[in-house]
Amino acid sequence: MTHSAHPAQPEPTQPKRNGRAKPARREREARAERDGRAERDGSADQEGHTGRDGRAKQDGRADQDGRAKPARVGKKDARAGQDARTGSAPRTGSAVGTGRDATDAVQPPVGALTASRPQAMAVPTLGGGSLAAALDPDLDSEPDSFDLDADDTADLPRDRFLERERSWLAFNERVLELAEDPSVPLLERANFLAIFASNLDEFFMVRVAGLKRRIATGVANRSASGLQPREVLELIWTRSRELMARHAACYQQDVAPALADEGVHLIRWAELTEKEQARLFSLFRHQIYPVLTPLAVDPAHPFPYISGLSLNLAVVVRNPISGHNHFARVKVPPLLARFLEASPQRYVPLEDVIAAHLEELFPGMEVLAHHMFRVTRNEDLEVEEDDAENLLQALEKELMRRRFGPPVRLEVEESIDPYVLDLLVRELKVSDAEVYPLPGPLDLAGLSALVGRVERPELRFPKYIAGTHRDLAEVESASAPDVFAALRERDVLLHHPYDSFSTSVQAFLEQAAADPDVLAIKQTLYRTSGDSPIVDALIDAAESGKQVLVLVEIKARFDEQANIKWARKLEEAGCHVVYGLVGLKTHCKLSLVVRQEGEQLRRYAHVGTGNYHPKTARLYEDVGLLTADPEVGADLSDLFNRLSGYSRRETYRRLLVAPTSLRDGLVARIAREVAHHRAGRPAFVRIKVNSIVDETVIDALYRAARAGVPVDLWVRGICAVRPGVPGLSENIRVRSILGRFLEHSRVFAFGNGGEPEVWVGSADLMHRNLDRRIEALVRVTDPGHRAALNRLLETGVEDTTASWHLGPDGDWTRHATDADGRPLRNVQETLIDARRRRRGPTT
Repeated sequence: MTHSAHPAQPEPTQPKRNGRAKPARREREARAERDGRAERDGSADQEGHTGRDGRAKQDGRADQDGRAKPARVGKKDARAGQDARTGSAPRTGSAVGTGRDATDAVQPPVGALTASRPQAMAVPTLGGGSLAAALDPDLDSEPDSFDLDADDTADLPRDRFLERERSWLAFNERVLELAEDPSVPLLERANFLAIFASNLDEFFMVRVAGLKRRIATGVANRSASGLQPREVLELIWTRSRELMARHAACYQQDVAPALADEGVHLIRWAELTEKEQARLFSLFRHQIYPVLTPLAVDPAHPFPYISGLSLNLAVVVRNPISGHNHFARVKVPPLLARFLEASPQRYVPLEDVIAAHLEELFPGMEVLAHHMFRVTRNEDLEVEEDDAENLLQALEKELMRRRFGPPVRLEVEESIDPYVLDLLVRELKVSDAEVYPLPGPLDLAGLSALVGRVERPELRFPKYIAGTHRDLAEVESASAPDVFAALRERDVLLHHPYDSFSTSVQAFLEQAAADPDVLAIKQTLYRTSGDSPIVDALIDAAESGKQVLVLVEIKARFDEQANIKWARKLEEAGCHVVYGLVGLKTHCKLSLVVRQEGEQLRRYAHVGTGNYHPKTARLYEDVGLLTADPEVGADLSDLFNRLSGYSRRETYRRLLVAPTSLRDGLVARIAREVAHHRAGRPAFVRIKVNSIVDETVIDALYRAARAGVPVDLWVRGICAVRPGVPGLSENIRVRSILGRFLEHSRVFAFGNGGEPEVWVGSADLMHRNLDRRIEALVRVTDPGHRAALNRLLETGVEDTTASWHLGPDGDWTRHATDADGRPLRNVQETLIDARRRRRGPTT
């Protein structure tokens, strides 16, 4: 069993944040902003104090059985409670010391580090260049505050940050490049087309919708990149139009013809044989027609509500008696298959089948024309928890309101009649810039379900089945590993999906639920699957008499309804279900098991970077630490007590926790590398995250790089860092890797003068993670684990690894082959091969 190398320290004074608005002040400003909007437009604002993702959490007070009971409090009281429970009372001034210089080479206690900048150096202002960045599909509609104090950043150029919205589009362009890549298996290319479309839908629903609302209400500010809100919106319209056209062309001219060459035909109605048309006519009459509802538009029938992301047919019919033309709308049923199989491996869009039989819907009328269209709406939501007597009920009402958000995008077939288009634009109240004419079929997100139905394994990535981690079971067997026995011997560092989730994390919780010596289980749940064995294990534990506490984040975007369902199911089983802290979204990935062993209690813990979701654990790359270390167990006990009760703890033994100590802890460790470098000791900063936009952290990286510290950033999505700028960031490298698995882990490594320090956990370097969420990083103490994580980070940024490189102008360049045209190393396939060699040829 691995123990911390450093004894627990007295709780230090909380360092004051340098150059950023305090959480309590930001909360007041955000509420004032929302109140002002509501007064101006006369209605409740839907945008929310978000945090993809930090909206407010429901406060809870324990009733007699220990279950959380929502408290009805006013805004003033809620803010006071927030300050009391999180210790986020307003603070002023620069960073203060804690009795030890933050740049001292001696290891300070966790939470005691404070940011320390190296001496300011003159840096020329960056000239010209386009502003670009890269984002994460995990979106958040709330604007990014840009309130760094001028005195703190006077030594840095003003144009040092890349624009995050264009950055998101650059990320999605990388997804599109995988769909365009002929070396990727064909069905996987089709799936990347679907992922691109789904990502873009969510971007418009959240980011574009939020930006439009802020512009309309006059509360939008200049972004950190220097662009005005209207400039950002126009940039989005222009760039997204280019990418959507390229996306459609990839499908029409490349992927669909290539699939046809392999015998998988994605065709239109006119390309069907008579026999196929007859078969689909029968299908239409018996399974499609009964669920269709044509809606007329005339003085007696107002223009119907068009739900977000639904496919619709705009139909023009003529009355043969009066000679008048009429407009009608037919919604394509979303619960039916998007593509129908006309014959083996020949598929036609559902809307084509409906369009071919419109006479059945309008008998006695002459069908003159039909055109497909699709609307994207603002589907972000807000729950003002301070005034909500019951958070679940309030959220359910807000979910109903989500359906009626204002439109932000109108997609139409490029052949649409101008009269019909004018009618749609007028009735939906969209601008010309928000209209996207495209070749059909629209909504290629539906390709994902089709790909899952096609049984052609040779057109997919080779199948990979993860095995049990070798530290949990030295020899593969049909029986589940004894996780507790393994953890009493050593910590276990998991790397999913290369290591099995079901025989590690899932087995950990299932064994805890069944073990009569286990007394209590405490668990956070952010997203989980519809048939979750994790939820089942927690229910089994509660029903067997164990104390079970579950922190359910019911405001996980687009999973709200599912999480409400699980929260109620867990409560009915006797679990104590709470929703965290008011104003903060619980995003940390934590599990704690308390077990009676002889005369003592032992705590077992899991701290991870990914959700407790068995299905996505096969697709998402994540790391996690299973441990019986007493310090980690004590830290998790303290943190769970903070989340479920009243606690002002802000420092921990082996954890950094947002929003209190995580940013300051990382910034101080970055600054410490400067001291090591100047003293001639080994120094480096290596970070792997989904996104990085936090200005304070980025400025710390700039100062470290300018002082000579090598900085390597592995970023899947958004990156506002501008690397390779002379005099500022020539020591910073930024890489991005996309592939068959979604890179999702967060790892932070520091040279630390030759004693590397490594942290893993849930936090990205974004404002929502550092200010509006409960996030946790755990320090990895096992030397072998630290070395393995550092090797992973080194591999990801090496020039011999296939990746995208970010340049100082914000453009990403793909590097997939060497100078001789040979493929560069695929890091994901390399890891798969290593696991297969370790376990033998059967997997």
